[in-house]
Amino acid sequence: MDRTMAERRSALSGRRIGLLAVFLACVAAVPPLGAQDWFRTGTGLGVSKARVAVADFAAKTEAAGPFATLFSEVVRNDLDFSGILELVSKSFYPVQAPSVPGELNAASWTDAPASAQFLAFGNLTAEGNDLSIQAWFEDLRNPSAPPIVGQVYHGAVSEPVVRQFAHQFADEIIARLSGGVAGIATTRLAFVSDRSGNKEIWGMDYDGANQHELTSLRSIALTPRWSPDGTRIAFTCYPTAGAVLSAQICMYSTLTEKLVTWPRFRGTNSAPAWSPDGGKIMFMSSMYGNPELFTADADGSHVQRITHSVGANTSPSWNPKTGQQVAFVSDRGGLPQLYTMDAQGGDVLKLPLPDMGYVIDPSWSPNGQLLAFSWRRPDGNYDIYLMEMASHELVELTRDAGRNERPSWAPDGRHIVFESTRTGTRQIWSMLADGTNARQLTTEGQNESPNWSVSQAR
Repeated sequence: MDRTMAERRSALSGRRIGLLAVFLACVAAVPPLGAQDWFRTGTGLGVSKARVAVADFAAKTEAAGPFATLFSEVVRNDLDFSGILELVSKSFYPVQAPSVPGELNAASWTDAPASAQFLAFGNLTAEGNDLSIQAWFEDLRNPSAPPIVGQVYHGAVSEPVVRQFAHQFADEIIARLSGGVAGIATTRLAFVSDRSGNKEIWGMDYDGANQHELTSLRSIALTPRWSPDGTRIAFTCYPTAGAVLSAQICMYSTLTEKLVTWPRFRGTNSAPAWSPDGGKIMFMSSMYGNPELFTADADGSHVQRITHSVGANTSPSWNPKTGQQVAFVSDRGGLPQLYTMDAQGGDVLKLPLPDMGYVIDPSWSPNGQLLAFSWRRPDGNYDIYLMEMASHELVELTRDAGRNERPSWAPDGRHIVFESTRTGTRQIWSMLADGTNARQLTTEGQNESPNWSVSQAR
């Protein structure tokens, strides 16, 4: 039932456009801490996005040259994809770039054509295996004021270390410009890939870099889900039992880089979902015959049946804000549709959709106000939609470009990762939460079921 469930007809263009305008109007230029209404993909309220330039970081030693270029490019890409600022094109930059604050000529950056309001700049030194990075972020309108961000990074001379420091610097800039909402450049993605010959769990940086295999089951692995603290990944696996494959819940530790023992149950067991506190896992199981939702403690103990229906129930998603509301998919009324319930299985509610179709893959936004899901229209395609849970208003984020499924929210509430066949093969993509700025993250093999970590990379 997992992939055969989703969707809807959308003859709601006026409502869709109107709701999207509400989304963008709810965004302040520098909102107060915690005031995350909807998602922030711009500044809104008639305020232009801040224009930010990133000068080429200077190489203080010959060995630092390639790393200075890499650091500059990663910071630019992170800021460009943040959705909260306007990145000034390098073609508008002045000839001279500062490497330390004393070299900054603010007027050359604030004047046309750059017309920048903020500038990131600095330098790198690489000697032997010792790397040092000095990085600043200045308000060009107040050049005499202390830098908004001033950091010195020390580490080993390597590309992964340089990328990590660049992500950290970009995230600090984004946090300052967004009023405290942390950036996502140091978060990670788990996904499924068959490029090694079998469907295994893989990991990568949020921007598609550092793709690497995590599991080696040589069987089938599906639906990875990060624990809230980022130390474990629960997923669906197919360990062999004689000649029979039986879906079970498996657990991978990112600390030991090994599988963690988790009990096996009768029947088919799949689609794990973590509670926001990391204490429980909800999953689908047919251990009693009908596919129902169950909970267990994080170690697999204290199993409790949650749903009791005549249909199949799967794909649970816990509201990360309340910890008490769960969205799930059920075909109890015929076609697979969206439902919500409390964490004990009570107060079941079918979410209203304007027409028929298959619905799959519900995913809550970090603020608990929006539900992303994939929905197939009766005569159309699988596409990603958003529902505002208070009003049940809908927005369509993708439209008729291959199958678009498995949405997962970034912890900043501004980005969504998903799988799509728009290029002919199944690949992982990310986009801003208003459906714009889609970026392909994988290209090799078939890749699916992405899941965004809640915590930063360790």
